[in-house]
Amino acid sequence: MEGKIYWLGWQYLLPGGARYVWSLVKKFGSPGAAWAASGEELVTRGGLEPGMAGSLVHRRAELNLREELARLQEQDIKYVTIEDGEYPRLLRNIFDPPPALFVRGSLSRLGEQAVAVVGSRRPTPYGLAVAEKLGEELARAGLAVVSGMARGIDSAAHRGALAAGGMTVAVLGCGVDVVYPRENRRLMEEIIRSGAVVSEFPPGSPPEAWHFPVRNRIISGLSRATVVVEAAEKSGALITADLALEQGREVMAVPGPVTSPQSRGPNQLIKQGARLVEGAEDILEELGMTCLFPAGERQSPALPRLTADEEAVYGTLSTEPLPVDVVVEKTGLAVQQVLSALMFLEVKGLVRQFPGRLYARSGRSLRF
Repeated sequence: MEGKIYWLGWQYLLPGGARYVWSLVKKFGSPGAAWAASGEELVTRGGLEPGMAGSLVHRRAELNLREELARLQEQDIKYVTIEDGEYPRLLRNIFDPPPALFVRGSLSRLGEQAVAVVGSRRPTPYGLAVAEKLGEELARAGLAVVSGMARGIDSAAHRGALAAGGMTVAVLGCGVDVVYPRENRRLMEEIIRSGAVVSEFPPGSPPEAWHFPVRNRIISGLSRATVVVEAAEKSGALITADLALEQGREVMAVPGPVTSPQSRGPNQLIKQGARLVEGAEDILEELGMTCLFPAGERQSPALPRLTADEEAVYGTLSTEPLPVDVVVEKTGLAVQQVLSALMFLEVKGLVRQFPGRLYARSGRSLRF
């Protein structure tokens, strides 16, 4: 318990500063010894700048670590240190692992068979559909799906895993009690029930811009492979891919149209040697896991029963959004029949609506 208290203290004093924490622990021998050091010792022995050391000493004096630990328990937030058995082994093996994780939910189902699915916050309908389907298929194959719960590709991957009843982990760039983006409140609650939401930033930490590149090493560090679905040329998803390579993990990418700016990132990764991913089968094969999950065990469930109108409408749709009037023209159905069919297809999870009353097939309806 004493060791956990001091890890917690350094996490509050140096949020996102794992390298500083590990340097101090190495120089002083333990987090407790570093915590007890004077400002002068933090400078002469710890190697910190005087201003930084003075700030740490001042803030340290204001912290009551036992109260903070009790507050975590009241909020049902677990505090898992690198010394605990629940701390993920894959993450422990990276160069600068977080000394501890704040966790809502449970990491017990994570294991070592996890894949990160990441990508753009501004995806195309094609990207959303592929990310959701990959998340679902990976979960059905028994793998955990790791991502960052950002809007776009991340959220789609989480939803796919949840639809399959699988394990998914969201790594946040804010406190685990902060919902970001706000529209993901329900998704966050579902992830907590079925998997875990984790962060190295203390509860209450806002989603500051610098937090996200820092947290990306945790996404890749928890995973055997990182799959980029869509990403612009300068994207956080590409930072995650670079970190995965530095950590000795596999990097894969989903190809996209050469005319799409969101395809430039993954297409470039493929040029550089990343495994081209057309479906979950490619990921399993690259990880040497195909033989563990015979093809029959990975087959997607049958589509829900559809009415004649729903079948006609569904047959006109693809991953490229169409306006209602085009669907009406292609099916020959009345407008009200098409709108009714689209509504029920949405309820059945087969169709997704986009701004401007555009409709496209969801990832759940794809066949790899």
